[in-house]
Amino acid sequence: MYKLMIIEDDIMLCSMIKEHLERYGYSIYIVENFNDMENEIFRAKPDLLILDINLPYYDGFYICKAVRKNSSIPIIITSARSETMDQVLAIELGADDYVTKPINLDIFMVKMKAVLRRTYGEYSSANSNNSVGYLNLDAGNFQLSYKDKLVALTKNEYKLIKLLIDNKDRITTREEIFEALWDTESFVDENTLTVNMTRLKNKLSEAGINNIIKTKRGVGYIFDYSVLKGEENEQ
Repeated sequence: MYKLMIIEDDIMLCSMIKEHLERYGYSIYIVENFNDMENEIFRAKPDLLILDINLPYYDGFYICKAVRKNSSIPIIITSARSETMDQVLAIELGADDYVTKPINLDIFMVKMKAVLRRTYGEYSSANSNNSVGYLNLDAGNFQLSYKDKLVALTKNEYKLIKLLIDNKDRITTREEIFEALWDTESFVDENTLTVNMTRLKNKLSEAGINNIIKTKRGVGYIFDYSVLKGEENEQ
């Protein structure tokens, strides 16, 4: 049974979500002390965090960023803010998904189950490692290493680079990426993919790998294995 934590100051909405999730067998923990949210999260150790943006004391963006410094717990942001930039910011800070209010519980359940499945279920890859030349992926710690450089990745960044490596030297379509990262070809704004891809490219550059992901306009992306070819023979 998954333990889900709800951080929401709208009492009626919080109760509605809690009752709905409990019908499906989830264990629900509700945060009531909004002045000590960060410590309460780490004490409770939930499997997934449902986090509102507009909260007393600290907003959801702050809490999301603070949690991401120490934990890879999946986070779903809920907010009445439907502007694209708010959704982009949430993803940039490490949220796994974003649900706008008023909440459609059917869509919310689809997104929540997909996040849990990607993290703990059939799409989870916590026991595998991937290597291409000097480029290594550590699935257990969501890290990328290249020669003497080590870079931390978010879960989505890890899943994205893994998918591209698995499909190296062929185009990975946007639809394939949507399905692998968000378990859907709907409900996801194109900007979300662009943000994740840009962040991944920046982290590869930080590790010393440039121009290895090529954009195929209107189709998808390709991991250009030729950038690293020959490194296997050096090892």
